[in-house]
Amino acid sequence: MNYETRVSASDVDGEAVPNDGEELAVGSLDDQARRKRRLWVALAIIVVAAIIAAFMLSAGEEEVPFAPTANGSADLPVVTVAIPGSATLQRTINATGTLAARREMPVGVVGEGGRVVSVPVEAGQWVNAGQVLAVIDRSVQNQQTGALAAQIEVSQADADLAQANLDRALQLVERGFISQADIDRLTATRDAAVARVDVARAQLAERQARNAQLNIVAPAAGLLLTRNVEPGQVVSSGSGTLFAIARGGEMELLARVGESELGQINVGATGTLVPVGTDRAFTCQVWQKSPVIDEQSRQGTARCALSYDPALRPGGFATVQLASDTSIATQLPESAIFSDDAGSYVYIIDADDTVVRRPVELGAISDEGITIASGLDGTERVVMFAGGFLTEGDRVRPVTEGEG
Repeated sequence: MNYETRVSASDVDGEAVPNDGEELAVGSLDDQARRKRRLWVALAIIVVAAIIAAFMLSAGEEEVPFAPTANGSADLPVVTVAIPGSATLQRTINATGTLAARREMPVGVVGEGGRVVSVPVEAGQWVNAGQVLAVIDRSVQNQQTGALAAQIEVSQADADLAQANLDRALQLVERGFISQADIDRLTATRDAAVARVDVARAQLAERQARNAQLNIVAPAAGLLLTRNVEPGQVVSSGSGTLFAIARGGEMELLARVGESELGQINVGATGTLVPVGTDRAFTCQVWQKSPVIDEQSRQGTARCALSYDPALRPGGFATVQLASDTSIATQLPESAIFSDDAGSYVYIIDADDTVVRRPVELGAISDEGITIASGLDGTERVVMFAGGFLTEGDRVRPVTEGEG
């Protein structure tokens, strides 16, 4: 019997030769290793390309985290400052007060008085000098006037008779029928009669003068403020004030101001006055300052004269703005000024751009700002806004107001 035997190359060489399945497994492992190497190479190429691109975009310059300013203060807070300077300021003082007659004239009974017959005027009217304000009954006084006039005629008749007797006696004395003593007696009788005529005439004039004083008349032209008498009322010298007149219609404001402010107001200073209940403005002028300060309120009175106007009513309330002394001072907005227990102060920026607290004394307050009475000369860099967020000693970056 014949047998066939397969002999492999490995058998010939004495080595073991893998079969076909073993050859396929080895080839698969080599392919995976090559794919991994290609992936790493690709990643390395991408990283290198990114580095080259970044270098080219930066133009080869070193990246800087921030660009500081010349003084290196890019990270410091920015504050707005201003150099206020100094200017001539006209101070204004606001005050309130009561309107009154500048020269009020009380009018009462001058004569003996009597029963009031009529009152032809009313309060608020304009009256002229000598105008009758109230008529007093004079029926009795008229009778007395008639009697005195008649007494003059009687006395004149007696004087005429005495003169005639004297004339006849002088003709007889030359013939020796009448003595010189008789002549002297007749002369005295004549002189007494003439004197009685003068007395009667004086009594009549006195009565007429008294009658003229019975009527109550205006002593001067002006605005009649009050009327305190009615027809039928009996008045006398003890009846007090029956009428009040503002002479010439002139008014004044009795402005109440503080003790220190009163010293800043000059006589002759002008002001603008607005009565309560109206939007009209009037110009007034200070003509007198009170020489006495109220001990309780520490206020004085500035008397401001006003011309007559029907809109001005005595007793009314009004506000006034008075011009005071002019001064050279610095003025700041309210936002730049602060205060605490130590007083008022502002923040200024020194030459090293450091915040410094500066105490100040405040002056007048107006719509334009607050006047700095002392503490600044106007050349400082004053913080205008947001000073409440600063603390003395802070370093800042100042920006001048208006420069953005």
